[in-house]
Amino acid sequence: MRSMALVLVLAMSGVAMAQGPQLPEQDRVLARQIFKEFIEINSQDSNGSVTKVAEAARAELLKAGFAPEDLILAGPNDRKQNLVVRYHGAAGSKLKPMLIIGHIDVVEARREDWSTDPYEFVEKDGYFYGRGTQDMKDSDAIAVESLIRLKREGWVPKRDITLALTADEEGGKSNGVSWLLKNRPELMQAEFVLNPDSGGVTSHDGKAVAMGVEATEKTYADFKLTAMNPGGHSSLPRPDNAIYELMHALDRLEAHPFPIELNPVSREELKEEAKALPVEKAKLIAGVLATPMDEKALAEFVKAPDENALLRTTCVATMLSGGRAPNALPAEATANVNCRILPGHSQEQTRQDLIKIFDDPKLKVEYMADDGTISATAPSRESLAPPPPLPEVFNPLRAVTAEMWPGIPVIPIMEVGASDSIYTMMAGLPSYGVNGVAIDEGDERMHGRDERVRAESFYRGTEFYYLYLKALTKP
Repeated sequence: MRSMALVLVLAMSGVAMAQGPQLPEQDRVLARQIFKEFIEINSQDSNGSVTKVAEAARAELLKAGFAPEDLILAGPNDRKQNLVVRYHGAAGSKLKPMLIIGHIDVVEARREDWSTDPYEFVEKDGYFYGRGTQDMKDSDAIAVESLIRLKREGWVPKRDITLALTADEEGGKSNGVSWLLKNRPELMQAEFVLNPDSGGVTSHDGKAVAMGVEATEKTYADFKLTAMNPGGHSSLPRPDNAIYELMHALDRLEAHPFPIELNPVSREELKEEAKALPVEKAKLIAGVLATPMDEKALAEFVKAPDENALLRTTCVATMLSGGRAPNALPAEATANVNCRILPGHSQEQTRQDLIKIFDDPKLKVEYMADDGTISATAPSRESLAPPPPLPEVFNPLRAVTAEMWPGIPVIPIMEVGASDSIYTMMAGLPSYGVNGVAIDEGDERMHGRDERVRAESFYRGTEFYYLYLKALTKP
């Protein structure tokens, strides 16, 4: 992801790191136990069960003294139950709850692709291996353990803490955050949202160098582009061949990039990046940030795909289909166009922009929802425009980060990919990606074979999240 480019730059700039607070032994044991239990439950979409992970988390919280009525299982079917946990704050508090979201499904993993069984929790050479160790059962286990620790210590937060462990972020047709917002909105009320599935500490040879905090992200949308034609025999070619018409439309898409658009988060990210870059690259960023923008600097800057993605909505063809026989003219040709949409814009607005770019009234541009359904229009609600960083989120974050990893910067970033924060932001909830488990640059194995996380990074991430929750909710 694009955010990794920034922290790699900072890694090379030589930020120092010292050791901060350590996780107590009792909590090391419990965090590892919960983590192991989660990893060894297959929760991939094809043949696994998210519900079993939710039930395992619920059982741990019941043992810790949480009331059954504060541990709610809810979802569309038996395999896709979500768990919503309510940790009660001070009596009479008028503050809205804070919400933590974490998906408990994982990307598909095949035993033959791995050195070890992906659904066996293996510890070797200082690492924990297994599907979900980076994405994101580590953070799920940390959230559960942190609430248990706070409960054990009798902590009374100034506001309720809600934790939602949810289905189908990675795939499937039953996204848990979306389902809960639609079907059980009373459980998802919040002042702000934390999502450990984005942002995070990046390390270099095991030493933390930067805390990236996702302060906003792009919205995801797929559009089906269809060219229709009467077809016919290939011996009698027509001038309006469906495949040609589709290709012409895609040529126009390639030739018409979306406009440049900076927001407060991307501006701040570029400013931080410029501080650690060589002079020539820093000058390009200065030109991009100038008013008016330096067009020559911009043209050079966006040659890098990650920088281009930071500055504009992107739409790209990702799948093609057309024709049914080698000797027949195609009656239909289709393409999937995948868009990553800047904050503050709706999916329907982007669909209308595509229609203008294609400039062909014969083409259909339809929206494809997460569950595979196709509709003539897309959702028209704009995603939440990036708000200024909330002091009640960032002030405690900076303080705890300085305590855990003295000297590393805390940098707001815009994620150019997508996470479940797109649903909470579309619901108008300020959402931030905060994660304390350090991953070495170059060892990002989420979605890949032999996924792993450093054991010490996991334990330090657990201590970080506990301290951060206390700082966020201190009366």
